[in-house]
Amino acid sequence: MRRSWHSRRRQRGVAVVTALLLTTLAISIVASLFWQQQVQVRSMENQRLQLQTKWIQRGALDWASVILRQPFGNRISLDQIWATPLAETRLDQYIERERIQGENFTASLSGQVYDAMARYNLNNLASGGVRDPVETEVLGRLLTNLRLEARLARPIADLVAAGQPLTAQDPINPIAGPQTPRTGNPMPVMRVDDLLAVQGVKPEAVEALRQFVIVLPAEATKVNVNTAPAEVLAAVLPGCSVSQANALVEQRKRIPWNDVGIFSGEAQCLAENAQPKIDVTSTFFLVQSRIRLDRAALDAESLVQKGSLASRGGVNVIWTRQN
Repeated sequence: MRRSWHSRRRQRGVAVVTALLLTTLAISIVASLFWQQQVQVRSMENQRLQLQTKWIQRGALDWASVILRQPFGNRISLDQIWATPLAETRLDQYIERERIQGENFTASLSGQVYDAMARYNLNNLASGGVRDPVETEVLGRLLTNLRLEARLARPIADLVAAGQPLTAQDPINPIAGPQTPRTGNPMPVMRVDDLLAVQGVKPEAVEALRQFVIVLPAEATKVNVNTAPAEVLAAVLPGCSVSQANALVEQRKRIPWNDVGIFSGEAQCLAENAQPKIDVTSTFFLVQSRIRLDRAALDAESLVQKGSLASRGGVNVIWTRQN
């Protein structure tokens, strides 16, 4: 009788433990399912936010295109409407979204258009796969103005030349005929960060150059004297120092130049018989936008090209890079 009682007691204990284990297992399974569902919901929300930010970014490009389609006459200068930055603008009322009570949902857009031809185009350094010695000197002066090593101009120009199809002869020694054919496909320089491939170019130098140089899809573009910073002006104008270029920058704030000939006549520091690649207008622009949408954030930069009057002033997007 005592054995039967102890046996039933042990069975009840095993049943209780088994029930507890099954309950724990069931709770774990349910919790796991809820967690997976929460992860999927959050993932769908993130995808929706990213999609909405991309649509807003497209809207920012449309805004810039409308501004750049305006007729600006014979010059592009910093006193025109395109140079006015777009202050941070709240977009909450324009975003379709199911609101949660008490939720602090924010959406904003800010941006600015910059003249890409205010910077020095690295593609000027070579043509047809051959380094241009004159433009190499221009880059050397720019490096000096930025307190960087001028000796880096030659290897940077060689990198740009190596990335172009070889279609020209060496201008220094034309009797030698065409250069030796290269093997493999050339790797063109696409962005400023590509300069890190040059031995001796450090990340600090790339950051210092970022606001003063650019890689434009067209070769031999000119620098806009109405928008270029003093460091770039002093580099492209032989004989001009940075202080003299700063005086020109102050002068254009009062009256921008409508003609290259007028500028050359007023730039007294310009070396005699110099033929710098300069202009008073621009066709390439950078559109930078900063979008904040709840948890999502998108910083984008686009290079656009403004068409001529013959193409009805259309604006083409060359590339867009997102951070």
